[in-house]
Amino acid sequence: MANVRAFRAYSIAIGGLTAAVAGALALRGQVPPAATLALFAALMVYSEHRSVEVANGTAVNADFLIMMAAVVAMRGSDGAVLGPLIVGASRGIYVPLVKERSWSVIGANAASGALAAAVTAVVLAALPESAIERMPQALATSVAMAALCAWALVLVVAIGFVARGLRSPRDFIAMLLSPVVESLPFLMLGFFLGAMYLDLGASVMILIVVPMFIAREMFASYMKVKDGRDETVKMLIGALETKDQYTAGHSGRVATYAQYMGEEFKFGPGRMERLRFAALMHDIGKLVVPNHILNKPGKLTEEEFARVRLHETVTGQMLSHIEFLRPIAEATHSDAMRFDPDDNDHPIEPYMVMIADAYDAMTSTRSYRKALSQEIAFQELRDKSGTQFHPECVEALIRALEKRGEVHGAGHEEQSEFMNAPEAGLGSAGLGDLITTSET
Repeated sequence: MANVRAFRAYSIAIGGLTAAVAGALALRGQVPPAATLALFAALMVYSEHRSVEVANGTAVNADFLIMMAAVVAMRGSDGAVLGPLIVGASRGIYVPLVKERSWSVIGANAASGALAAAVTAVVLAALPESAIERMPQALATSVAMAALCAWALVLVVAIGFVARGLRSPRDFIAMLLSPVVESLPFLMLGFFLGAMYLDLGASVMILIVVPMFIAREMFASYMKVKDGRDETVKMLIGALETKDQYTAGHSGRVATYAQYMGEEFKFGPGRMERLRFAALMHDIGKLVVPNHILNKPGKLTEEEFARVRLHETVTGQMLSHIEFLRPIAEATHSDAMRFDPDDNDHPIEPYMVMIADAYDAMTSTRSYRKALSQEIAFQELRDKSGTQFHPECVEALIRALEKRGEVHGAGHEEQSEFMNAPEAGLGSAGLGDLITTSET
């Protein structure tokens, strides 16, 4: 829960500090070049209003690039520190926040940019001319200044999140690392654009404005497509949940287990996202299977079994119409998901989904049988490793679960849709050999 009072106090404190620094610099006679200051401040405000929001709620814009360019461009002028400070403070000028009267957020944004720019400008001003004008010194300087600016800005922002109660101190360091790494290329680019400004003047700004506008529009278009894709998948999963809550819950668990394996294989973000969606939708074809067949406690007739198998074909067809899932759509059929050691071209994702599916089938109660223990599930996966299941994926899942200390199966289920299920039944995922009671 957000701590509004603490955050307001924090905003007032860093706002007051920023104002005091600016006042002290002004009293010392620092006067930034008006044209340069106006240009970079306008670019900063423009960048703030052309941000693109990404999935985690953060915004992507050119703030870092413009801030660093301003620091370098005003180096050596009378306002070498005050100028960048004002440019950094311009990131607080954001009309939607003004309309919402979010003064604390505005103050925190302005102060964080101002302080980061001022600190970077002070350090850069202390370096010799060769640190900018000569290579490879300029490259080394760009890296150092980029790291300094990123840490200064992110540190102030992170403290604000902690003050608001949106992050715990324990998450503090982890919160700093990713933004710092991601911002370094933009800050380094800003460094060299600022150096070019010193040599070529304001005309070099076209190198900032035009690429920034084009990149922003391209990224915004990509995010619209991505959001539409995510909404499509969400709608289909919602339809499955409406039809059968157990199957939808099962799909979510399969996605989690598949991602565990993806992490063990060190998948990148794009591949991990594709794996997650493939796992979420691996049973989407069950929308065409009647619930009385889907959750039948007894043995299926040949006709019913064929009806259930139809969902695999439907799943493949649906995935083939989602462009980024198309490469693995043909491999969603159970016959194609069975491990083939001689098929080196087979994508590994379907094997992961199959193992995650089998593990959850064994460790959750179903209409035909109560959940098995995790030990039995692990043993079953290993027994069929190399024939039915991909060996490396099996070990990756077991390793990931053990590292996290997660235990599933008999005695560890949070809830079950089938409380009256028998202790033994027909099973799935090759579990017929585990049945101890004879069929009647």
